[in-house]
Amino acid sequence: MSRVSLEGQVAVVTGAARGVGELLARKLSARGAKVALVGLEADALKEVSGRLHSDSDHWYADVTDHEAMTRVAREVKERFGKVDIVVANAGVASGGPFTDSDPEAWRRVIEVNLIGSAVTARAFLPVLTESRGYLLQVASLAAITPAPMMTAYCASKSGVEAYAHCLRAEVGHQGVRVGVAYLSWTDTDMVRGADQDDVMRELRQRLPWPSNKTYPLGPAVDRIVAGIERRSAHVYAQWWLRGMQGVRGFLPGLIGTVGQREMRRFAPRLQGMRTGLVGAGGAADERERSARHE
Repeated sequence: MSRVSLEGQVAVVTGAARGVGELLARKLSARGAKVALVGLEADALKEVSGRLHSDSDHWYADVTDHEAMTRVAREVKERFGKVDIVVANAGVASGGPFTDSDPEAWRRVIEVNLIGSAVTARAFLPVLTESRGYLLQVASLAAITPAPMMTAYCASKSGVEAYAHCLRAEVGHQGVRVGVAYLSWTDTDMVRGADQDDVMRELRQRLPWPSNKTYPLGPAVDRIVAGIERRSAHVYAQWWLRGMQGVRGFLPGLIGTVGQREMRRFAPRLQGMRTGLVGAGGAADERERSARHE
C-alpha cells in the first residue's frame, strides 16, 4: 500500500513516557501528526508532550482500566476532533523461572500487554471507525518464538498477536485497518532492565545470531513509522523478523530441545533471581499499584 501523509492526522500512543512510545511520538509529530500521549507517568508524559513539534496533549490512565480508557478516548476526540491512528504500545515484562516467579508480577504482564491492549482497542474503535483509521498493536519476537524464563511475556505477546489478527478480520469491512508490529531486542529501558540480571543477559547472548543482538531504537521506530504510513498489516522493526514467520512452526520443538540444555547449564544460578517487573516502566507500574493499595 502507498504511504499516507501523517500531516494533520491524530495519533494516540500508549506507553508514551519512554522508549519506543516516546520516540514514536516524536517521529510522528515531526511528520505533522497531532499526538495524544497516554500512560501512567503524568510528569514524564507532560515533558514528552512539551518537546513535540506539533500540537499534542497527554492523559494519565492505566490501559487495563476500561472506564479510564473510555474517558481518554472521548477526551482525545473532544480535544483534536478525531482519531486516525492508535498505537497500543504499553507493555511490561518480567523474567526468571516460572515456578519461582512472583504471581502478581506474572499476572500483571498478562494484564498490561494483553488485556490492556484489548481495552485500548475497545475504547478507541468507535472513533477509529468514524475516521476509517488504523490500529497498530505492538507485539514482539516473543510472539513468534517461545523462550524459557519468559513465560509471561511470551504468553502475553502471542496472545496479543492472535487477538489483533482476529480483530483485523472483524473490523476491516468497516474501513479500520489493524496491524501488528514485531520487535526483537531493542535498546529500551525494558531490555536494559532485563539485562541487569546476569543469567537473563547471558541466556540472551547465547541465542543464535541475529536474535542475540540488541538493536538501536531509532531505526526500529523508523520502520514502525513507515508501517503506520502504509497502514501495514505486519510491521517488522528489524529486517530479519519477516523471515522468522516462515520457520515459526519449527521453533517450539527446537527451543524445547535446546532450552532444556541451557536451563541445565544455568540451574545452579537460578536461585535468588529478581522476580518483579523489569526496567523503569515496570518500576512505574509497581509504584502505581502500590499507591492504589495504600
